[in-house]
Amino acid sequence: MLGSKEHVQAVLDDVKTAPIPEAEKALFAFVDQLNDAPGDLRREDVERLKAAGWSDEAVYDAVSVCALFNFYNRWIDGTGVQGLSPAMYERSGKRMAAGGYPPTPPPGSPPRSGGEPER
Repeated sequence: MLGSKEHVQAVLDDVKTAPIPEAEKALFAFVDQLNDAPGDLRREDVERLKAAGWSDEAVYDAVSVCALFNFYNRWIDGTGVQGLSPAMYERSGKRMAAGGYPPTPPPGSPPRSGGEPER
């Protein structure tokens, strides 16, 4: 979907009919279930993702991103932090569509912590 506003909109409209690979549809369905009824998830749901081609690490990443966004939403709601303006959302969306998320550090890189600047 990177770089395709139409694909993103199609997923937002109806992931089941969006022109994306079946593996991605399976992942979106899993994340929807994780959001809507997390207590109903079973090992079989994860196995379905793995059968669609997703690795354990990819499933872990999807769960982590979903959980993080849920945490942020609740934190923002609970603390009264103001959301971005529509113009900022548009700018952010264009940046994400063009380049995705920032790359991760190379394997074996030491973790950054304690507010130390990047080198």
